[in-house]
Amino acid sequence: MNIAIVGYGTQGQSTYDYFDSPENSITICDLSTDLELPSGAQAQLGPDYLKNLDRFDVIYRAPIVHPRDIVAENSEEILGKVTSNTNEFFKVCPSKNIIGVTGTKGKGTTSTLIAKMLEASGKKVHLGGNIGTPPLKMLRNNIQSDDWIVLELANFQLIDLKYSPKIAVCLMVVPEHLDWHEDVSEYIDAKSQLFMSQNPDDIGIYFADNQVSEDIASCSEGNVIPYFAPPGASVINDEIVIDGHNICRTSDVKLLGKHNLENICASITAVWQVTQDTDAIKAVITSFTGLEHRLELVRELDGVKYYDDSFGTTPETAIVAFQAFAEPKIGIVGGSDKGVPFDTMAKEIVKSNVKALITIGQAGPKIAELLRAQNANILIFEGLQNMQEIVSKAKELAETGDIVLLSCGSASFGLFKNYEDRGHQFKSVVNNL
Repeated sequence: MNIAIVGYGTQGQSTYDYFDSPENSITICDLSTDLELPSGAQAQLGPDYLKNLDRFDVIYRAPIVHPRDIVAENSEEILGKVTSNTNEFFKVCPSKNIIGVTGTKGKGTTSTLIAKMLEASGKKVHLGGNIGTPPLKMLRNNIQSDDWIVLELANFQLIDLKYSPKIAVCLMVVPEHLDWHEDVSEYIDAKSQLFMSQNPDDIGIYFADNQVSEDIASCSEGNVIPYFAPPGASVINDEIVIDGHNICRTSDVKLLGKHNLENICASITAVWQVTQDTDAIKAVITSFTGLEHRLELVRELDGVKYYDDSFGTTPETAIVAFQAFAEPKIGIVGGSDKGVPFDTMAKEIVKSNVKALITIGQAGPKIAELLRAQNANILIFEGLQNMQEIVSKAKELAETGDIVLLSCGSASFGLFKNYEDRGHQFKSVVNNL
């Protein structure tokens, strides 16, 4: 088979490894000309990497490559040849016990909670997708027919998904990635693909407080269940409950913030369709402290706590991070601009006991202007160019009992390579104070 792999990042590499055999001819296509390619691999690199793809039998698109970019350099008919790492995984996976999780934010935390709860109940679980391990690479783990697979799936993977999982979960959905999508409708349509191919025996789960999430799940032909409201898991009188069972008190939860109570309820609702092992579920909820760069406590110094929430790359995630703490805060916000408005974020920051705000990157001036327009009693600092300057200013401003919170509400590109680089730099500087 004559195969093109378009985009040679982590998923492209796993696709190459999966198809690398004598009966296949593989060409790696990528914009970058500075790639470390397998020995003897054929390649089409540089500005013309998307041209003349009709000559291939099948084209495996990396998540970052939009299908319309392939069409623009070829023809509309070429979409019949375009597929993805994720589609191939659904097609060949030995187990059909797949739980797929999507939404704007919370996917990684929710997927991890689901996997840990199932493991605690005695199930063999494989966790991957957008959270780290590419789907096709997961096949190396000797997946058996009764194993469970949990996939975190972003819009980039979902836009041309041709399959649906046994259990599909949609968290809160708000506009994002408008620099990649044509409009909000296309973004929502991409999320909807997770539910589109479900059959009546499948299960769709959605966030009861988000109409878009409900609309997306309504594409399913299966049994559609809300969470954060009965009959799914919900919070009643400070107890997390489902189906008449009290799981634990909210005060026993290790994760910070109301948004994580929502993620926990989503996880319980999904796991409840597999097992009603309340002991296993409670054990995870009362011990799991979160993923790296998600409201992660870096250290406490001179009575000031420093939190890394670099994964918060949308205004909505910054809002819930600021709302998670009652203490006075020194906030660090801004970054690259993905075309989403910051008005609501600015209004919520004003309400969230913020003493000072350090605004950075391309979005920084926009956020600062919105805050000044509200006559907010918040000190605003702009123009800092690196993490050393940013953390030093935050330390100068903070007093005993304060929180220093890196939750930018924006993507990191510009000053930093990605959200991980931003978070790692923050932690490194804070730990060296």
